[in-house]
Amino acid sequence: MIYNKDIAQKTAELLLKINAVKLSPTHLFTWASGIKSPVYCDNRITLSYPEIRTYIRQNFVKAIEEHGFQPEVIVGVATGGIAQGALVAQELGLPFAYVRTSKKDHGLTNQIEGRVNDNQRVVVVEDLISTGGSSLAAVQALKEAGCQIKGMVAIFTYNLPKSEKSFTDAECPLLTLSDYENLIEKALEIGYINETDIRILTDFKASLM
Repeated sequence: MIYNKDIAQKTAELLLKINAVKLSPTHLFTWASGIKSPVYCDNRITLSYPEIRTYIRQNFVKAIEEHGFQPEVIVGVATGGIAQGALVAQELGLPFAYVRTSKKDHGLTNQIEGRVNDNQRVVVVEDLISTGGSSLAAVQALKEAGCQIKGMVAIFTYNLPKSEKSFTDAECPLLTLSDYENLIEKALEIGYINETDIRILTDFKASLM
């Protein structure tokens, strides 16, 4: 769920301001899950804008604190959640680690990089949630390492029913700064998209329901 409606609208506005949202009705983007989509949200771009990454960091921290997660360590999901997670950990004065969706096939074959301890309270940081598959693979790896997963924070979610069910089944509360519906609402308001785009984006979302 979104952490706060006003923050959801502001975050959407910031993403649109820096063209982090790409629309391509004819040449579809392929998500990591394999889904073909007319929209792609590239949240990594936010790191290039100090004022925006500060806004994201501060609101991640507020969400974590206001929901009483009380983490002992912050863990970012590779790769998009690594930098965001490190910024949050620094703000909170907490240890940081990151986790891959699968083990390396060389070296120490680690899946978790950094140190997490058995029974530690963990908040996971992601940049974007689509189906939730890769994010929850990381969560499962942390659970297998003995961590208590208090929740996950992410910049943006497409609000797909599959992901909502997956997070519920995994007993992993998810808080996001913005989502698909707020993004479309703000994009139409500021003229980033038109009524034809709205139909394409609405039909795409409906096809995944």
